[in-house]
Amino acid sequence: MAALNFQGTNISAWLIPLAYAAVAIVCGFAVPRIGYAILPGLVSSVSLNSAVGIYSAIASGMIALTGIVFSLTFLMVQFSATAYSPRLVLWIARDPVISHAIGIFTATFLYALDSLAWVDRQGSGRVPLLGILVVSLLLIVSIIMFISLIQRIGKLQVTQMLTFTGDRGREVIESLYPPIETPASSASVESLDAPCTQTLFHHGHPSKVQAINIDALVQIGHSAGAVLDMAAAVGDAVLDSTPILRVFGCSNQLPEGDLRKAIRLGNERTFEQDPKYAIRLLVDIAIKALSPAINDPTTAVQALDEIEDLLIRLGRRRLELGSFRDAEGGLRLLVVFPAWEDFLVLAFDEIRFYGATSIQVMRRMMALVGELLSILPEERRPALRYWRERLHSTVVGTFRDKEDMLEASHEDRQGLGSSRRSPQSVQPF
Repeated sequence: MAALNFQGTNISAWLIPLAYAAVAIVCGFAVPRIGYAILPGLVSSVSLNSAVGIYSAIASGMIALTGIVFSLTFLMVQFSATAYSPRLVLWIARDPVISHAIGIFTATFLYALDSLAWVDRQGSGRVPLLGILVVSLLLIVSIIMFISLIQRIGKLQVTQMLTFTGDRGREVIESLYPPIETPASSASVESLDAPCTQTLFHHGHPSKVQAINIDALVQIGHSAGAVLDMAAAVGDAVLDSTPILRVFGCSNQLPEGDLRKAIRLGNERTFEQDPKYAIRLLVDIAIKALSPAINDPTTAVQALDEIEDLLIRLGRRRLELGSFRDAEGGLRLLVVFPAWEDFLVLAFDEIRFYGATSIQVMRRMMALVGELLSILPEERRPALRYWRERLHSTVVGTFRDKEDMLEASHEDRQGLGSSRRSPQSVQPF
């Protein structure tokens, strides 16, 4: 399997606007001085009153625009959090474009204020041309960032949100799992002869395991001649005194600092190394759409489209990972990864439960399982056959009217579009 990347935490969102503001203040005082010292003859033909009016309008207009635009942005984000999932909208709110837009708007405002001080400096009657050029450039960049920000807000449409989430899932599946032809790893803690010699516990606030540096842990295990076992999987919550990692077969205590550096913890789950998270968010959108307050089964069907694509990709990959070896072939690390059955439970169970009374949703789920059965390898099919039977049982137990029961048992990729009757869907009830 390809080495897994271990990325550090991103720069705090507030630090980017602060950097823009600092640069704008420095440039506001430095650029005019440079202009006076190096290019004293570079003077604008704009009158003093016009220059003061331009800078004043830019400064007052940018601060007002900043307040209006971002009030609307955060209002839309809050609204979408109630319509989709608060965990998903956080990824939109953290978009770097938003931080950079705040920075550009703030920088334009501050630079325009600073430049006012250099108009008619000491009664010179001059308007530095360099200052006019820089503030004009900042205005152009602000317009570009404003347009980009509007495009980002467009992501809050349900189709864009589903595509965004599906894309994150597809990326992690491609990077995390090898082709299904790859032999499955079979090592487990139960097969180890060595005793547990050290346990790494979490201390502090509740956190989520966001990523594991596989290469670093394998190297630590190789250097110590030990086997490391991750007691917490990616996406798990770790509480105070929760075991995170166990060490087997090592005579000495390993440095806890090195072990903790290889395990990234955070307040929330991330898509990195966690393909279940993308499916989790898609299921959240689907079941929220199926709630009585919203009652939008078509959105649930659209979420199932993305879920089906992720399951197809997962079904063609070797999911049975977990044991990692060093260059000499020695077992050095054990990590818990979700099995095929775990993905199916996550993808189907809640939508089946909350969408049991929707003919549209049940028909789409029937088509989803039928499609997976027709294209995935044989080793994936027993679990799919089980879920096909579960769906049939749900239909029988939910719909008392026989016609409704038959309609709900059809396979239909659109939910309520063009039905297909499979040999299983026409079985008598």
